[in-house]
Amino acid sequence: MANSLDSRLRVTGPVDLTSYDSRAKTGFDGGKAEAKGALRALGDELGDLQEKLFANGRADVGPQRVLVVLQGMDTSGKGGIVRHVAGLVDPQGLAITSFKKPTPEELERDFLWRVEKALPGPGMIGIFDRSHYEDVLIGRVRKLAPDAEIERRYGAINDFEQAFTASGGVLLKCFLHITPEDQKDRLEARLEDPTKFWKYNTGDLDERAFWDDYQAAYAVAIERCSTVPWHLVPSGRKWYRNWAVATLLVEQLRALDLQWPAADFDVDAEKARLATM
Repeated sequence: MANSLDSRLRVTGPVDLTSYDSRAKTGFDGGKAEAKGALRALGDELGDLQEKLFANGRADVGPQRVLVVLQGMDTSGKGGIVRHVAGLVDPQGLAITSFKKPTPEELERDFLWRVEKALPGPGMIGIFDRSHYEDVLIGRVRKLAPDAEIERRYGAINDFEQAFTASGGVLLKCFLHITPEDQKDRLEARLEDPTKFWKYNTGDLDERAFWDDYQAAYAVAIERCSTVPWHLVPSGRKWYRNWAVATLLVEQLRALDLQWPAADFDVDAEKARLATM
């Protein structure tokens, strides 16, 4: 996939997030209208590939499953991707998990406990709206755990992700890159539109005050946890972001070379039986 979007957006190792253009259109030459049309066009193929994946899971053909991890600052578009990209597939083959503040029960266990419970089963596409990375992002920035524990978590994440892929899982990690200016514009839009008040969270401004700290924490997470590579998705343009994540997902599913499961019954005999009824 040398010329794929996957290869063009993939990042590993040390990364300077300030050097990336949040409004880039990597791999796409058109504008907003063209991107929306391209996203709709991807829908048929994405739906077909997902149905094959789901059918193989139901037929117990193999362990293949897909997990999409969405990480980014507030307003980067995690929810928008769930609506616009996940909405293209059959919901029965989709599992969406949004990780909030850990419950008291979850805090009593290892940070990966609640994540492991939410992993998609064979044939499923799982989407994590935030993920295990929160424990090395807000955990690091807000000092919710000792430095030694944060350090341990990087290695635990690598082991966890390697185990998932070794078991037949496909892991697509997307960092939705925006700038402080992008975020400010989107927060202002929410405050100007009564239909978007419900999206506004006063806590977003509290976290915005730590912007540079979060960017540093993301850079460390990308560098330390890139055994399974990250994809840096420019997200200053919502329409490009949606097209890009949908394209990345299609490319991952294509690479599985999915086939329809063969019948586990005598097709001709069943046709003959049906003809007599």
